[in-house]
Amino acid sequence: MTCKSKNQKKLRQEQNNIFANIDWILIFLYTALVGFGWVNIYAASKAEEVFELLSFSTKYGKQFIFICCTIPLIIVILFFNSKFYEKYASIFYIISIFSLLLLFPFGKEINGAKSWFNFGVLGLQPSEFVKACTALAVAKLLSDRQYNFKLIKNQIKAFIIVFFPAFLIFLQPDAGSAVIYLAFFFVLYREGLTLNYILLGSAFIILFILTIFFGSKLILISCFILISLLVLYLYYRGGKRFLRFNWLKIISVYLVVLLYIFGTGYTYQNVLAPHQKDRFDILLGKKVDNKGIGYNSYQSELTISSGGLKGKGFLNGNLTQGDFVPEQHTDYIFSTVGEEWGFIGSSLVIVFFMLLLYRIIYLAETHTNKFGRIYGYGLASILFFHMIVNIGMVIGLLPTVGIPLPFFSYGGSSLWGFTILLFIFIRLDAHKNYDF
Repeated sequence: MTCKSKNQKKLRQEQNNIFANIDWILIFLYTALVGFGWVNIYAASKAEEVFELLSFSTKYGKQFIFICCTIPLIIVILFFNSKFYEKYASIFYIISIFSLLLLFPFGKEINGAKSWFNFGVLGLQPSEFVKACTALAVAKLLSDRQYNFKLIKNQIKAFIIVFFPAFLIFLQPDAGSAVIYLAFFFVLYREGLTLNYILLGSAFIILFILTIFFGSKLILISCFILISLLVLYLYYRGGKRFLRFNWLKIISVYLVVLLYIFGTGYTYQNVLAPHQKDRFDILLGKKVDNKGIGYNSYQSELTISSGGLKGKGFLNGNLTQGDFVPEQHTDYIFSTVGEEWGFIGSSLVIVFFMLLLYRIIYLAETHTNKFGRIYGYGLASILFFHMIVNIGMVIGLLPTVGIPLPFFSYGGSSLWGFTILLFIFIRLDAHKNYDF
């Protein structure tokens, strides 16, 4: 019997035990984060009514039901072997794209965005599930033996897979969820994407911020002076030969910078909604509005700082119990941690997240199957991006974009989406030593 046949036979035998070879460290970290997240959701919503654990009448009750629903979801995910997710990755991706397209005619508009399907007492946000499907599709594409990622045309294919769902989500409009897809640059870089893309993207972000803060004209003049000085330096080094072979590139750089800066200024002044402009203005210190658009961030920062080193204790956070932070159980749940558990508790939460990320990357690097490794990096990148943006938003370092803290924030779609992301990787990891 060949090694391949032995592996297949052993895999079929282990189908009767779906928990064989799974990584219990990841299970522990997941359980700890979900459990502590529910404790803080309970603290943030305790003032609603009397204690009702299995009831949709309270937020903590609904979240507990959502957590209970993850058990059969996890069992279903673990039931299928790893090759199932690799084989049907493209199908999952196509279905996820259709789910986003169906939102435009059938979605329910909440807070100005058509991001939800309404099923009575239950609402589902497809964008939370599309991330897992996109990670599978990217892993499927990049792990193809015939796929050469160094070719520009193949890089464009990867960009289309990543940014097409982001574009549809942006049109809802849900800019916060769309931004998350930038996390896939970490995956593409790991698989050979040149650092120039990331440096170019970073330069555009810096130009965007500087243009908003100082205005288009000043930044344009500054950029033209810097580019001209660089051209003069290169001309000094290379002489006429440099200009003869690079004049078209030089003109292109000038045009791109011109169009981007003026485009940024126009977008900021004429395309962004007033509340989006206000968020950037508050973040950059151009405006102070602690009673209007900046109220959430101001109250969140105040709530976290009031916790001090050790915190005020469970259910003793007067700002949390007084409901001073709007939407505290969702995007601002970390402010509850800061007030009731203090700097120590907040640090432990971050440590648990970092341990989770480290474990995922460690396991991904041990995969003999390229598909599992790439998917693992996709999972780690999405979780990292969510954590950084959410916590940065809550403590006032980033603008409010409305994305949840993984496993922590209230919401069935968010919890189930991240659970699917993680446990697909756990299943892939359990079968990583089987070479089909």
